[in-house]
Amino acid sequence: MENIDLKTLRHSTAHVMAQAVQKLYPEVKLAIGPAIENGFYYDFDLEKPLSTEDLKTIEKHMKKIIKQNFPFKRKTMSKDKAIDFFKKRGEKYKVELIKEINEQEVSIYEDGGFIDLCKGAHVNSTGDIKAFKLLSVAGAYWKGNENNPMLQRIYGTAFESEEGLNKYLKYLDEAKKRDHRKLGTELEYFSMPSKIGAGLVLYHPKGAMLKSTIEDFIKKEHLKRGYQLVASPHILKSDIWIQSGHYDFYKENMFIFETDKQEYAVKPMNCPGHILVYKSRTRSYKELPLRLFELGTVYRNEKSGVLHGLLRVRGFTQDDAHIFCLPSQITNEIIKVINFVIEIMNIFGFKEFEIELSTRPEKSIGSDEQWDKATKALISAMEKEKINYKKNIGEGAFYGPKIDIKLKDAIGRTWQCATIQCDFALPERFDINYIGKDGKQHQPIMLHRVILGSLERFIGTLLEHYAGILPLWLAPEQVRIIPVTDKIHDYAKIIKQKFDNENIRCDIELRSEKMGYKIRQAELEKIPYMIIVGKKEQEKNTLSVRSKENGDLGEIDINKFIKDIKQKIKNKS
Repeated sequence: MENIDLKTLRHSTAHVMAQAVQKLYPEVKLAIGPAIENGFYYDFDLEKPLSTEDLKTIEKHMKKIIKQNFPFKRKTMSKDKAIDFFKKRGEKYKVELIKEINEQEVSIYEDGGFIDLCKGAHVNSTGDIKAFKLLSVAGAYWKGNENNPMLQRIYGTAFESEEGLNKYLKYLDEAKKRDHRKLGTELEYFSMPSKIGAGLVLYHPKGAMLKSTIEDFIKKEHLKRGYQLVASPHILKSDIWIQSGHYDFYKENMFIFETDKQEYAVKPMNCPGHILVYKSRTRSYKELPLRLFELGTVYRNEKSGVLHGLLRVRGFTQDDAHIFCLPSQITNEIIKVINFVIEIMNIFGFKEFEIELSTRPEKSIGSDEQWDKATKALISAMEKEKINYKKNIGEGAFYGPKIDIKLKDAIGRTWQCATIQCDFALPERFDINYIGKDGKQHQPIMLHRVILGSLERFIGTLLEHYAGILPLWLAPEQVRIIPVTDKIHDYAKIIKQKFDNENIRCDIELRSEKMGYKIRQAELEKIPYMIIVGKKEQEKNTLSVRSKENGDLGEIDINKFIKDIKQKIKNKS
């Protein structure tokens, strides 16, 4: 087997998995089984809930099929015959799919007596599958619609060699250790109890401190770059959302309610509020670009099936800004935002990025001319900066095309955070203007942009990137003071006060536990510095310091330690 396309290999493995499941559970109904990034899945309608042990049984049967080296044979069949063929087999999902195909002929693949509706392509035979693993089973609605039946989805992966498979499984194991949901619970950063509602976050003291640290930092960085702070209400009358287009194009993602015979919506975005701030008085061309910034908390009615820890929630805070500018300023403003993103992400420890341009979706507002101008403005900025980018056709916002800047983390995964959207449509819908040099009214162009994006998602990204061991400047608790005996508690409190006075975040371990336990606990909580103090340190006015990163640092003068740690915090280390 040489130069087999991984997508083809994985799709073929999904086919073999369906074959094994059908053999083991003859009553099963087959749905779909595509190759996906890093693997494949297949959806099954099966009454018996599948377990991890069942996956092992399925794997064993797959190996038998692979060993028999059945050739994959492609056949074509008329649409009517295919419907009749699969209807007789009770394969209702296949029948539904065939009815949606526009062509008069469909293709099927057969190997070892197993027949499936399939476009292909496949490897030559089942024996070409050398290394695979079934990973998990989850629920999935047919066609992703919650009104359809819930199916069982088996995920798996396949590689050309055992070496490639083992490398990927190690990667998955590392990703599992970094899972922000696990770390968030262990480190007591946040919880998401079902009692308060799906997709809603409760920040515990440490998590709230981390969020506050990020907010304070990003706010200062915006002010340094000429942004002005604004704040908009969490609810607005539906009239505003009708005018903006959200009511027509985003309503299914909005929480809408009525009070005093007036309909309101909880804001899913901050843009209408910022537009109304701009529109509050007459603006001159001399005021532009006008950059309005808000740490705005928004709420979106995401489907329960897509909610995922902090990465996909229903309530989140954005570092949201809208830039109102002249046509001549667009390219320069976009470049400034791109550079802003890269500078900030470098500070947070992200050095690699993927850039994507998303174009007009099917459901959208504005004229073709507006979309063409907006798209060209984004492309012009990227070309001027010599940025390589990938195109996502039809994936833009409903009001404008966008640039997405994705981060690469410590183990090579990409994360969506920053976005820049160019919008000619909303300024027109809200009739916002400025007085130009000619004394006449003109329409500004509006850039929507976030740097970190959803702070919830960004915190989840940080936790996974650093495996929970955050840099000193971000750590909610930077120092843990551990007195050797109860007699040293007063001295420990004096030290804590000194740290408090210098805005160094610290706590004292006062529980009546053994030293080994206290030290181990601080390690598990990933505290950057542990300070051990006993009678000797009290007499000499020193500290015995242990670093999470560098181990035992020995005995250090209090004032020197404070000076050193303040410098590291200042340097964002």
